[in-house]
Amino acid sequence: MKFNIVLEEDLEDGGYIVHCPALKGCWSQGDTAEEALQNIKEAIAGYLKTLNERAMLDVKIQRKAQIREVAVA
Repeated sequence: MKFNIVLEEDLEDGGYIVHCPALKGCWSQGDTAEEALQNIKEAIAGYLKTLNERAMLDVKIQRKAQIREVAVA
C-alpha cells in the first residue's frame, strides 16, 4: 500500500514534521528527513492496525461468519 505524505522542515524547533492526509491525525517527526519518513511509516502501520482492530470490535459475528486476514499489496 502506498500513501502520500507531507514532509515539512520545522523552522521553529528544528527537524522535520510529517503527516499523512489520508489518515486523519496520523503525524510524526524526526531530527532528519530520513528519520521522519521512517517514523511516519511506523505511524501509518500502527494507525492501520488499530483501525482494523477497532473495526473488528464493531462486527457482530453471526453463527457461520468467518474472520480471515488478507494481505493488500
